[in-house]
Amino acid sequence: MTVVVADLHKRYGDTAAVDGISFEIAEGEVYGLLGHNGAGKSTTVEILEGHRERTSGAVSVLGLDPASGGRELRDRIGIVLQTSGIEAELTVREAIELYGSVYRRRRPIDEIVDLVGLEAKVDARIGTLSGGQRRRVDMALGIVGYPEVLFLDEPTTGFDPAARRRAWDMITGLCSLGTTVLLTTHYLDEAEHLADRVGVLAHGRLVAEGTPAQLMDAAPTTTIVFELPDDVDPDALLIPADATYAGHLCEISTAEPTRVLSEITSAAVARGYELSGLAVRRPSLEDVFLGLAGEDES
Repeated sequence: MTVVVADLHKRYGDTAAVDGISFEIAEGEVYGLLGHNGAGKSTTVEILEGHRERTSGAVSVLGLDPASGGRELRDRIGIVLQTSGIEAELTVREAIELYGSVYRRRRPIDEIVDLVGLEAKVDARIGTLSGGQRRRVDMALGIVGYPEVLFLDEPTTGFDPAARRRAWDMITGLCSLGTTVLLTTHYLDEAEHLADRVGVLAHGRLVAEGTPAQLMDAAPTTTIVFELPDDVDPDALLIPADATYAGHLCEISTAEPTRVLSEITSAAVARGYELSGLAVRRPSLEDVFLGLAGEDES
């Protein structure tokens, strides 16, 4: 395994920021670490990057202990922080050259700016860029050294939808070449799209792990919604008693969507009713996340 975390603990006095978590990440895999602010995500990632000491437990990245990996580890990983302090007077080209100088192997600048979509801004000063463009610079600096493991902390914050999709394509492309990615994000659709597996943290503990599909399939309920026709008795359509209504909109949460939908639609067809707006919604990753981690970590 490229990344191994075993019974990791990090304490600050009596407070357990990370409380005995374990997970592994395979080569070329995107692993999404999800959790509210304060759940332990940043602490875990900083330990793996070698920027913070652990209290106990074992961790390895590319077979090295991040606490003592030194130059050998730093030369093989890339980091995209949530915020960065790049000198505003540098041009994009100068920033890439400066940060790239610490790596033994460096991507060509033209390749990097093409990957992150900054071809037209390569000679612009950092201080003149928009927030989304600066975030692309952060991404460029993270991949300049051909990282084998890439740590992405909220990588697409500030991106417009088109830029987010382009970033997703770039991350997918890097993984196809063998790069391993540890991703933290508050965009649950991003995790659902990119992550091969996700781990959900709550109060410093790993409360669930699996592919997005596995976590969504494990959710107990599916939602059926439709407009109830005027002057129709819900009992005539065999609508369950626990259905909820907002005006004419009927919403049913059920663990047996096939049976419930079949009964309702069969009754509607038999009586000549059309159920406008009929939709069946499986739980999203966001629904599952909120069910596991709660509405708010605080």
